Amino acid sequence: MKLLITGGAGFIGARLARTLLARGTLAGRTIERLVLADLVPPGAALLADARVQPRVGALREQCAALREERFDGVFHLASAVSAECEADFDLGLASNLDSTRALLDALRAAGNAPRLVFASSVAVFGSDPALPLPPVVRDDTLPTPQSSYGIHKFICEQLVADYTRKGFIDGRSARLMTVAVRPGRPNAAASGFLSGIIREPLTGLEAVCPVAPETAVALASPARTIEGLITVYEAERDAFGGRTALNLPALTVRVSEMLDALEAVAGAQARERVRFERDPNIERIVGGWPSRIEAGRSLRLGLRPDVDFRSIVAQYIEDHPASIITRRQA
Repeated sequence: MKLLITGGAGFIGARLARTLLARGTLAGRTIERLVLADLVPPGAALLADARVQPRVGALREQCAALREERFDGVFHLASAVSAECEADFDLGLASNLDSTRALLDALRAAGNAPRLVFASSVAVFGSDPALPLPPVVRDDTLPTPQSSYGIHKFICEQLVADYTRKGFIDGRSARLMTVAVRPGRPNAAASGFLSGIIREPLTGLEAVCPVAPETAVALASPARTIEGLITVYEAERDAFGGRTALNLPALTVRVSEMLDALEAVAGAQARERVRFERDPNIERIVGGWPSRIEAGRSLRLGLRPDVDFRSIVAQYIEDHPASIITRRQA
C-alpha cells in the first residue's frame, strides 16, 4: 500500500512514520511506499529507508501532483499551530483551511476513496458566553472554539465528514490532546511550555512557565498519541462510530503535578530551573481548553490514557538519553 503523511517531517509525523515503517503493515496491508510531505525534508534516518519518498514544499502547492499518486491511506497532520494562527490570521487560513480543502479535493479527484485520518485538536472546545464549557468534555459535547486554530480544526472536521458522506474519502477525525514531552526546539504552539518546563530543565537549562501552578491541562504522551492515530486508522467504520470526530484519551494533570513528577525523576535541581512569569495571552488560550476529557469512543477501540505524568517524564528520558544532563533513577 502507498501512504501519505502530511507534516511528515514534524515531530509527530516523523514518529508516526518510524512506527509504521517498523511495523511494516497497516490495517493488514504491507506498506510499500510512505510519502512524507512537509515544508522541509525528513531526517536522514527516514530518508535512508527505501520505502520513504519526501515531498518538500507548501502542501497546497503539492496537491495537484499528489492527486496523481492515488494513495491508499493518508494521515493529515500538517497545520499551523495555535499561537501562529492568533498572530497571523492569513497564515492560519492558508495553512489550515486552504491546504486541507486542496488535499481533500486532490483525494476526491484521484477517485479511489482513500482512508484518511485527520489530526484535529482539543482546541475545538472552549467556553462561550452562551454555552459555558462543561466540567467534563465528552465525545458529544458541542465544540465552541475560542481561537482561530480551534475554529480551523472544527471546520476541517466538518469537511472531512462531508467528503466522507459523499463517498470521496473514508475519513475519520481524531481530536489530539496536548502532546508532551516533545523533544527539540520550542515551537509557536501556545501549549509549547508544557514540554519546555520538562525538556529544558532536564538538559540543564532554565524554563519559563507562563501560567499558574494550579492550571490543569489534558495531556497525552507521544507514544499514546501515535497509538491513537494508528488505531483510528485501522478501526472499521462501524467500530469508529459514524463521521463525527472522537476525542483521544487524556491524562488530566496540574502544572504543579508535572513539576512534582520532574522532581521525582530528576531531582530538586531540575525543578528549580523552572520559574513562573505569567503571560495573559497564553493563560487565556490554554485556560480556555478543557482539562477533563471522557473519551468513550476511544476507550471502546481499546485506547487508554497515560497512567501518570511521572511515567511520561521517564519515557522521555529513555527516548532521549543523549540530551539529558540532570538525571536520577525513577
